[in-house]
Amino acid sequence: MAFTIDPGVNDLVGLSRQLLWSKATIDVLRDGRASTDQLDFLTGAMRLEITHRDQARRDRLYRQARFPTVKTLEGFDWTPVHLPGAITRDDITDGGFITRCENLVLFGPVGTGKTHLAIALGQAACGRGISVRFTTVTDLVLTLATAKANGTLDKLTHDLHKATLLILDEFGYIPIDRDAARLLYQIIADCYETRSLVITTNVPFSHWGQVLTDDQMAAALIDRVAHHGHLISFSGDSYRMRHALMRQPQPATGRKP
Repeated sequence: MAFTIDPGVNDLVGLSRQLLWSKATIDVLRDGRASTDQLDFLTGAMRLEITHRDQARRDRLYRQARFPTVKTLEGFDWTPVHLPGAITRDDITDGGFITRCENLVLFGPVGTGKTHLAIALGQAACGRGISVRFTTVTDLVLTLATAKANGTLDKLTHDLHKATLLILDEFGYIPIDRDAARLLYQIIADCYETRSLVITTNVPFSHWGQVLTDDQMAAALIDRVAHHGHLISFSGDSYRMRHALMRQPQPATGRKP
């Protein structure tokens, strides 16, 4: 890969710190033993190395997040999205809520864009160098149960704790038994005031007790999620149903169905 030389010996100091070069090495380069052209060339090489490292880190974060597909904020239809007064669209798209360890609960009917927005926010966060984990709640509880049976639960929870943003998709879509609910509760509770959550669901808070088979556990969970959280409501018909092939006009065949 070619790079553009950016003249300026002073840039060497800042760049060397990012590359963990010692001051002694830079002093040797700046004491007259290297020409200006050589220093400029080295500055460009260091910028290239930093660019490579940043890209490698972003690629690693994308892999670790385990997104099921690629989604972006570009062109996202905000029409069905209703924001509370305590948060703005910029706070959401720029990741300000992550910096403040706040949570988003994306609530609404199936197919209204909740998962799209959750994935897009996660991928944007990875692009800013933020560690993210994406999982459906069903997959998570199955993974937690397996890890508990195999004696690897501590390792799994430690890995999840590394994520600055944890995205839990489809909460409430499938019933959870009591043991699984306890494991899920612990993961969410451990995020309280230290990391951010994005939860997508079509189940109102009043029915979370039915999902977790325990009203008290649900109340404690909602208390932690809502304390530093925002309820983002979605409305309208399913995007997938509006654009389903079955609903498109069919060519006339002369035959009765």
